[in-house]
Amino acid sequence: MSVRTLYEYAVVRMVPRVEREEFVNVGVALYAKKFRYAEFLFYLNEQKIKALYADVDIEMIKEHLESFQQICAGNNAYGKIATLEQSERFRWLTANRSTIIQCSPSHTGLCISAEETHIELMKKLVL
Repeated sequence: MSVRTLYEYAVVRMVPRVEREEFVNVGVALYAKKFRYAEFLFYLNEQKIKALYADVDIEMIKEHLESFQQICAGNNAYGKIATLEQSERFRWLTANRSTIIQCSPSHTGLCISAEETHIELMKKLVL
């Protein structure tokens, strides 16, 4: 029998013009302590983003999201934050901020596979 395990996730949003409070969901960060899983998956729908703000620098956004992904995974080449414990990295990345890349509040759930749940959340919330 498979045991369901607690996980936390946050939806990552691209907010091209913070003052307008419009956003496009671009990814999901997921942390599951028992599985030692902390990952960030993302997908940029450039057409949707440009519909909100035609002048957005897509390459800059990709660079920010790739950095977010590397920090979440614990790649030490991405600075001191990347060296923190998984839970600390997840909470630092998903902290409330008012920038072009923002996160939803963290949500919790129960899963059997962190990776499969992560992919399911991406399909439901981003793709």
